[in-house]
Amino acid sequence: MRSFGNLVINEWQKMYKKKSFFLPYALLAAMVVFVGYMIVTFSEDSAGTGMEFAKLAVASKGMGQVLTILAIAVTAGSVAKEHSYGTIKLLLIRAQNRGKILASKYAVILIYVISLIALMLAVGFATGAALFGMGEGSTNWQDVVMAAVYNLVYTMLYVTFAFAVGIVTRSTGPAIGIGMFMLMIESLVNQLLARYAWYKYLPFINVDLSMYSNGSAGPIPGMTLTFSAAVLAVYLLLFLLVGFVTFKKRDVA
Repeated sequence: MRSFGNLVINEWQKMYKKKSFFLPYALLAAMVVFVGYMIVTFSEDSAGTGMEFAKLAVASKGMGQVLTILAIAVTAGSVAKEHSYGTIKLLLIRAQNRGKILASKYAVILIYVISLIALMLAVGFATGAALFGMGEGSTNWQDVVMAAVYNLVYTMLYVTFAFAVGIVTRSTGPAIGIGMFMLMIESLVNQLLARYAWYKYLPFINVDLSMYSNGSAGPIPGMTLTFSAAVLAVYLLLFLLVGFVTFKKRDVA
């Protein structure tokens, strides 16, 4: 367990030492503050509460989608870059099996996404309190926390998919490009195919768990929060299985 922890620390340090490490944090924080300022300054209907603004900041269909885009851009090529720089050989000659090395990379990606969401949550609360006050209105703090959890699931599905693509292709470009493409066509595909019952077994229609907030039913009969969570878990495991099997069996030139 200690060796795995050391691998995680090592991977985090490699990410932390990059000059661009703090850029996504700065962009997300600035975006939240800017959107709050724009709402107060230009919106005629800006009588929302700080809680409602904080929920908007982290929601997967609000500002939180920008977080998903940045997370894909930063983490999708974590394995592919090792191949590009030739540093993958240095990792594999260590007395650690490949599965543990890849698991440490994925663990760091999870930690990174959680840190981004935590930042947006904190900035969203602070900005909302400063600009709108912290009255609950129709939204309470549990709703805000659940929106953050839903966004974590949403982001991790796309990031995990892009992570697997990066392992299979050993290229950062396809990992980011395909991950972004899948994210961008989600709404369009849902509109076109949601009328078919079989579509409920695909990830697009299930990935945004916030559709079940307030006890709402899914868009296709038979869809529930438990059903969608199970479908997403299967796809996450599938993406990880493809990535781990490819990484463990592929020769490194």
